Amino acid sequence: MEESLSNAFSIMVVGMITVLIILGLVVLIGNLLIRVTNRFWPLPENQGKPGAGTQSISSGTLAAIIAAVETVTGGKGKVTKIEKTT
Repeated sequence: MEESLSNAFSIMVVGMITVLIILGLVVLIGNLLIRVTNRFWPLPENQGKPGAGTQSISSGTLAAIIAAVETVTGGKGKVTKIEKTT
């Protein structure tokens, strides 16, 4: 009985160490991938003027967005910038 518990404990410790190592590798490789991607393929700079994107939105659409934000946030939210994502 004591041998079985010792064996189970050692298997558990080996499994936990293995999971810890694999998760650490996932984090390190993920951070490395993010840094390489940001270095060699950065996001393009915005060429337009700030706030120029709101010119193309109709007043009805803008009012609907503002009303939706007020409804969802209970009047605590504020629309500061609206831009179209691609």
